[in-house]
Amino acid sequence: MGADFLPGNRITLLNSGAEFFPALRAAIDGATESVHLETYIFEADDTGLAIAATLSRAAQRGVAVRVLVDGFGAREFPRTLMPALVADGVQVLVYRPELAPFRLRRHRLRRLHRKITVVDGRIAFVGGINIIDDRNTPHQVPPRYDYAVRLEGPLLAPVQRAVQHLWELVVWASFRRRYRLPAPTPACCPITGQQTAAFLIRDNLRHRRDIEDAYLEAIAGARQEILIANAYFLPGRRFREALKAATERGVQVTVLLQGRVEYRLLHYATQALYGPLLEAGIRIVEYHRSFLHAKVAVVDGSWATVGSSNIDPFSLLLAREANVVVKDQGFAEQLQASLEQAMQEGSRELLPGRWRRLPWHSRLMRRLAYSLVRLLIGIAGYGAKH
Repeated sequence: MGADFLPGNRITLLNSGAEFFPALRAAIDGATESVHLETYIFEADDTGLAIAATLSRAAQRGVAVRVLVDGFGAREFPRTLMPALVADGVQVLVYRPELAPFRLRRHRLRRLHRKITVVDGRIAFVGGINIIDDRNTPHQVPPRYDYAVRLEGPLLAPVQRAVQHLWELVVWASFRRRYRLPAPTPACCPITGQQTAAFLIRDNLRHRRDIEDAYLEAIAGARQEILIANAYFLPGRRFREALKAATERGVQVTVLLQGRVEYRLLHYATQALYGPLLEAGIRIVEYHRSFLHAKVAVVDGSWATVGSSNIDPFSLLLAREANVVVKDQGFAEQLQASLEQAMQEGSRELLPGRWRRLPWHSRLMRRLAYSLVRLLIGIAGYGAKH
């Protein structure tokens, strides 16, 4: 399904947890009717404890608070934070709980990876930032690098419909009928700004390719510049060919990727694509200052997206994801300036000649990592028929 762009929104870019978490806590503290939070990770660190305390305060003053976490990403949550939240009146559900953690089963990678919060049907947060401290990674000094947006306006309506729909699905699947929603409260969606935007989700039914198709449409229409920042970048053939076609039209294509090794297999699988991308004229810049978790892009200084979806099989073919696409020059320029600053201050550009001189066994290792990742995706949840 195509993107449904709605005018009249106010969308604020939030750079990493330093901007996101204070804004999220302030919105929840101001809630009077409802809070609905979805997240992949909800860690019991200082940040997670602070957000949990904010949710508990809201529930104790009579706000309907609902939290939905992923059963794999937040697999410790039922033991750590969930009991106190439930005791304070928060309704909590777990999406696809990990019942057998050491058992490899098909569809295991079909996770809830999106990060959305809706407050009173009038404010929403969408992006890639989990409920986890920005520094909650071994040997990390600078904070984790990611983005989210705070939004008000007509775009609240599809965001609220999406979170309510998924909540009802999980209620039905987990036999928690007492958690059924009352008659849906319509989102309060007056015109609040001048930005035009669309809310896109990825699921395994009607919206399988909505986010990828939005990227491909923007890339196909690019005339000057494409800048993509992605934590895990393992695009399929269609996406790679679209980027190569853009460079052939004279478009400058830059991809900002993770420079630090967090998940070794994915890291080397991504690097297996470096050679062909560099030979096609695509700039590759690796971010080394801290761990890059951004999932954003800017095209021609007027189209931008912020969300939870990486450009890899997990996000584009398996997980539930959510992105906001903004058609606004001011917003796109702000995001681009932030990314360019990150590239100047904490990144290194890879040069094609230097990459070609890697030893043959190093290149072979990366190709094997790429093949193994594709095999595991097929086994764990993405059948050949797709």
